[in-house]
Amino acid sequence: MSEAKTCSLTLRHMTTRTTRRVVTFNHAFTLNGIEGALPPGCYMIETEEEPLDSMSITAYRRLATTITLPAIGTISLRKQLVTIDPEDLIAAQRVEIDADKMTRARVPA
Repeated sequence: MSEAKTCSLTLRHMTTRTTRRVVTFNHAFTLNGIEGALPPGCYMIETEEEPLDSMSITAYRRLATTITLPAIGTISLRKQLVTIDPEDLIAAQRVEIDADKMTRARVPA
């Protein structure tokens, strides 16, 4: 007769935090890893972070940043969460700021 084997599993409870924010683009924009230009609109950005093991300060390490497609308010049967590089998002926002400045410069006062 065979003996039943016991397996033990230790689970470490890891607390993460998720930060949600909405970014608005007035012009079409692109992000690396997403095919084609995304239309203007408001997009939900989520950043998930985990705390660092530190006794002296509270600090977090980014695990993932995602964008929800399509834009908020867009009628669609499908929603998609796409992992993005936060630096790409910052670059797209800089392009947006420059495009807004150019648009304002063309409008007569």
